Amino acid sequence: MRFIECIKQLRKDRQMPQGQLAAALEIDTATYSKIEKGERRVKADQVVIIANILKVDKEELLALWLADQVTAVVEDEHKVADKALNIAKKKI
Repeated sequence: MRFIECIKQLRKDRQMPQGQLAAALEIDTATYSKIEKGERRVKADQVVIIANILKVDKEELLALWLADQVTAVVEDEHKVADKALNIAKKKI
């Protein structure tokens, strides 16, 4: 499950309005709505805030967020993406 789908589902499961998360992130509700629509990216420090508000493991949520970031960078490089990811994995 992608990061934005995950936080949207978690928020709905907790019957939490978008405005509550927006306030915690110190952004307006319209901006938060853009996050859930995939029109705006979330920063790593915001992921931690979201994890705390939604009461989920921050490392799991950060991993999901980072996976989306990596995918966004390599998705148009089909021929070399797998090779690049393997090189990066070895470096880590």
